[in-house]
Amino acid sequence: MVDRRREQEVEQAAARFADTLAESYRLIYDQAAESRERQQRRAQEFSELVAENLRERAESGRAASEQFADQARRQREAGREFTQESVNAYMDFLNTAFSQYQEGSQRAAQSAQEGARTLSDTATGLIGTATGTAGAMADTTADATRSTAEAAAGRPPIDGYDELNVEEVTSRLEGLSEAELRRVRNYEQRNKNRENIIAQVDRRLGNAT
Repeated sequence: MVDRRREQEVEQAAARFADTLAESYRLIYDQAAESRERQQRRAQEFSELVAENLRERAESGRAASEQFADQARRQREAGREFTQESVNAYMDFLNTAFSQYQEGSQRAAQSAQEGARTLSDTATGLIGTATGTAGAMADTTADATRSTAEAAAGRPPIDGYDELNVEEVTSRLEGLSEAELRRVRNYEQRNKNRENIIAQVDRRLGNAT
């Protein structure tokens, strides 16, 4: 829930930033258009003034007219270059601002994805822990149930007891409780009644007491 709220806050912040950036773009484009129009008007006015001046001085001589024409041409070219440089500067600014916005949006999206991935990993770990604990408890319960059933049936607490020889049974007596040793002794007496095994059990019972 916290990560979802955080993701929503990030998305809202990104939307506000996008709105602010869009408004900035609009203002910049408006200013660029207005500046371009002013430059064009000034260039036109200047051209008209020069043309009028040239017409007025046409009678002064062809050489003078050509000189003014050349000056007018250079001035128009300078005006066009100035206008183009202004537009290029505005476009560079817009491109830089848009790149910064893209980087900010990507970082915000990555943060949200990392938060969601962390939450998913945590949930998966908790589920795995719970599953492992439940499995261990189930195994313990099954072992306890099997031991209880074997005790009730009078069977010794040694797997495959009937297939084991004397040495194998003797090696498995180590670690058995007194009650388990008595189960082994009683079962052995009722079945194969092997003296060596009974003697080993009695010795261990004597040590236990």
